[in-house]
Amino acid sequence: MTTQNWPVSLLFSPRLGTSIWLLQLRWMAVLGQLITIAAAWGVLKAALPLGPLLALIGLTAGTNLAYGFWLRHIRQTVSQAAAPAAEDAIWHVAPKRTYGAASLLMVLDIGTLTAMLYFTGGATNPFTLFFFVNVAVGGVILQPRWAWTLTALAIFGYSFLLRFYLPVEALTLQDSQLAHPITTVGMLVAFVTCAVVITFFVTQTAGELTRQQQQLRKVEEDRVRHRQLEGLTTLAAGAAHELATPLSTIDVVVRELSRHLEECQTPPSVAKDLSLIDGELESCRQILMRMRAAAGDQSGQSWDHTTVEDLIDATLEGVRDPHRVDVVDGPENVEQQALWLPQEAVAQAIRNLIHNGLDAGGEESRVRIATRLDADDVVLEITDRGAGMSSDVLGRIGEPFFTTKEPGRGMGLGLYLTRNVISRLGGKMEFNSRTDRGTMVSVRIPKAPEQPQPQ
Repeated sequence: MTTQNWPVSLLFSPRLGTSIWLLQLRWMAVLGQLITIAAAWGVLKAALPLGPLLALIGLTAGTNLAYGFWLRHIRQTVSQAAAPAAEDAIWHVAPKRTYGAASLLMVLDIGTLTAMLYFTGGATNPFTLFFFVNVAVGGVILQPRWAWTLTALAIFGYSFLLRFYLPVEALTLQDSQLAHPITTVGMLVAFVTCAVVITFFVTQTAGELTRQQQQLRKVEEDRVRHRQLEGLTTLAAGAAHELATPLSTIDVVVRELSRHLEECQTPPSVAKDLSLIDGELESCRQILMRMRAAAGDQSGQSWDHTTVEDLIDATLEGVRDPHRVDVVDGPENVEQQALWLPQEAVAQAIRNLIHNGLDAGGEESRVRIATRLDADDVVLEITDRGAGMSSDVLGRIGEPFFTTKEPGRGMGLGLYLTRNVISRLGGKMEFNSRTDRGTMVSVRIPKAPEQPQPQ
């Protein structure tokens, strides 16, 4: 939908969210009120106070027009900030503002309906049933506290109309029906009961539908994440398989060259270069193995009954520049806390976070690792003093192929794979970052069960 055809879309595109839905309903109410007044005045020849009634309809139309322009401004602002976003997602960006405006408008509608009924027969007017329409709509699109507020206002308005109104003979029921106090009380009790029942069941149903939608959205996100993971696992396994042969060939050639050069007099730099090549080949093998492990290919890995201290030691073994990593020794009960997990995969996952911290802080920066216990979890906190991350970056953190590093320094898979490894254990990662203040990543890992089950 483009802004050029916005007015037409407002009338015929209810899929854009509850804000547009409310806008359409209010325009329908304005149209219906005008038709009803025209029919009563022209066909039934009812003596209606047209001035106050048209003023109230004008109030509804004016506020609805302003509401439409405000929604248009919100949409344009959000579209400029997040052009790739889906149309439906636009209306969830500023929920507090849109829900607040919708709530105030529906409160105003209860007031205008009460005023219009006051001028047209009060509670004897059959159109008092429209109170229930407002109550039901409020239960669907408003938060529960606002829905109950709307119900309370409707009950107050109906109670007012039972005593105070201007009778209009052509549009009202017989006045005698409200003459007896028992009838009046009975109608009030019936109205209150219906309003409360409608609000209760509508809000409960709307809440349950919202929870189901959230669950479905989470299932869909998990499905997409698993599909991405399967692709990454296949890619990693294929890369490991395809690269294994050329790496082995290079390794054989390097060893043959080293053996031949031992019989010749060569500069020390040549031997040093060959030794460097051999070391880098071994690093390539380790990287491919860890890549498969981090991508979730844990079927061939053994689970280890280890401790927090041993996990930290295993993590530090593969860290580059370990002299820049400060490990804070925790209490004995934390260091010796038992864990049941694939140690190499988890160590590589934490190692990724350490490397990110080292990269974020520059060549001389340091990364701090601390551990603590929190209920049934072991919490590892990795803190750096880098530039930190903005809220936009934090919102996308962990997406595959998203990186803030310079081209050539990362593929944007490290955090995604790390999150996957931790989540498979039943743990989670939490990021706390402030611009120019650094970042702290909290990794929660469940404690080992008393009797670890074989995998």
